[in-house]
Amino acid sequence: MELTPTILFKNHTGEELAVLLAPFGVNPKLAGKLQSAVLRNALDEVPKVMEQTSWRVLKKVENATRIPTLQLIDKQVSPRDGFTKYLFKGEGDEPFETVRIPLLHVKGQEKYVVCVSSQVGCAMGCAFCATAKMGFRRNLQPWEIVDQVIQIRKDSSYPVRGVVFMGMGEPMLNYDKVIQAATILREPCGLAIDARNITISTVGVVPGIRRFTREKQPYRLVVSLTSANSEKRKSLLPVENTHSLEELMSAVREYQEYSGVRMMLAWTMMSGINTSPEDAKEIARLTAGMPVKIDLIDVNDPTGVFLKPSAEELKTFRDSLNAELGQPVVRRYSGGQDINAGCGMLAGLHMVEPDKTSCASMPSHS
Repeated sequence: MELTPTILFKNHTGEELAVLLAPFGVNPKLAGKLQSAVLRNALDEVPKVMEQTSWRVLKKVENATRIPTLQLIDKQVSPRDGFTKYLFKGEGDEPFETVRIPLLHVKGQEKYVVCVSSQVGCAMGCAFCATAKMGFRRNLQPWEIVDQVIQIRKDSSYPVRGVVFMGMGEPMLNYDKVIQAATILREPCGLAIDARNITISTVGVVPGIRRFTREKQPYRLVVSLTSANSEKRKSLLPVENTHSLEELMSAVREYQEYSGVRMMLAWTMMSGINTSPEDAKEIARLTAGMPVKIDLIDVNDPTGVFLKPSAEELKTFRDSLNAELGQPVVRRYSGGQDINAGCGMLAGLHMVEPDKTSCASMPSHS
């Protein structure tokens, strides 16, 4: 009698698979070989033949496991910069999006980074984000996160060398599933992506940051700051009402001290709102004494309420940051805007209509 397939291959680490498959005659070495074969070859069934492995054992494993696969609904490639957006459907009815980021400028070292989603929709309500307008739908399972990378890897002519949890959702609100997926992605018998090339981003969920630090996770952490003024931040990032800047920076400093790395703080630039010399001074005061890198990125708001800074405004802001901070300030390119694949633009099948509201009604830097 065949067993009900309850073990989801892409949901488990190699160590977990070794334990789960042991009753079927699978030792840890074979568990690793099976994990590697399934994940790296994007298989939807257990191999029928493996060297030095009984077909009876493989049949038992096949009967006891299931290898779920995401359904690709749509794929769009930007003719402007080659960013590619994938629309996937997993366990639920609501689809979600993933972005493939091309890093092809160094001949012989061409590669991709995959921007994965960790949730369908998002509960954080950030004022300038299209995903936020969907609201929260559900958490993605580890296999649904891992399979985003597997499917894009299969569809790519160059290797996937990095993963960023910066797609739909707030990773720290799906912490267990996100860390499980990251572990599978970095395992030698998984996709073998260096932990230093896996980045987990948060808008400021303090309990998640503290747990991340306490568990000594090996992945990179990025915190979306966007304002160093508590009142202004409340209007842009409602998480400030739950976890204040003071609380957030205390957790960030703890992480920085543990990790010893320069803390990456992301700053979504909005014209007339958070790009003034005073904003630069507030950042310097907030981060005083801590090694940081400020990651500047233009806002992408299809409603037209928030606008990116002009070239002159950007130069003034960067000059002010350099003068006040004396620490690295980088400008991150947000690609795929022409196909709504840029940061803050992912909304699945939910179209975000332009808003006639003037950004003059938004909080200013004065």
